[in-house]
Amino acid sequence: MSASQERQVRFGRRTVVTAVGAVGAAAVLTACGGASDSGGSDTVQPAGEGDGADGGGAVLARTADIPEGGGVVFADQGVVVTQPKAGEFKAFSSKCTHQGCAVKGIADGIINCPCHGSTFDAATGAVTGGPATQPLPEKAIQVQGDSITLA
Repeated sequence: MSASQERQVRFGRRTVVTAVGAVGAAAVLTACGGASDSGGSDTVQPAGEGDGADGGGAVLARTADIPEGGGVVFADQGVVVTQPKAGEFKAFSSKCTHQGCAVKGIADGIINCPCHGSTFDAATGAVTGGPATQPLPEKAIQVQGDSITLA
C-alpha cells in the first residue's frame, strides 16, 4: 500500500445501532437526572440552623410555611411535610414508590409525582392514583411551638 492510498473505514450496522442507543440512553439519563427543581414554590431549603444532613434536630420549616391542604417538599432531606387539617402536620418520604422520582406539587390534599402521574393522600401517604401501588413511607417529625423538625 502506497502512502497515497487511503484506507476506507466502514462501520457495521451493530456498531451504528449501539452508538445511537448509547446517545439516546445518555439523553434520557440527563433529562431524568434533574429531579430537584429549585424554582418551584413547593420546594424549599431548611429554615433553621444546622445543616440538616443527619436529618435530626434541624428545623425544616415553621408551621406557617406549610399551607393547609397542601405541603412543602424538602428535597435535600428527602421529605415532604403536609398539613391536611389546620394544626395537623404529617411527613412522608418525597421519593415516589413507583420509580423513585421526587414528588413535587401538593394541593387540595393530594401529593403529586410529576414523572408518571402517581398521586398520594396528603394525610396518609396512601396511593390515590397509579401507576404507584405502594404508599409513601411516613417520616417522623416533631412540632414544637411553630417549628417543625425531623425526629
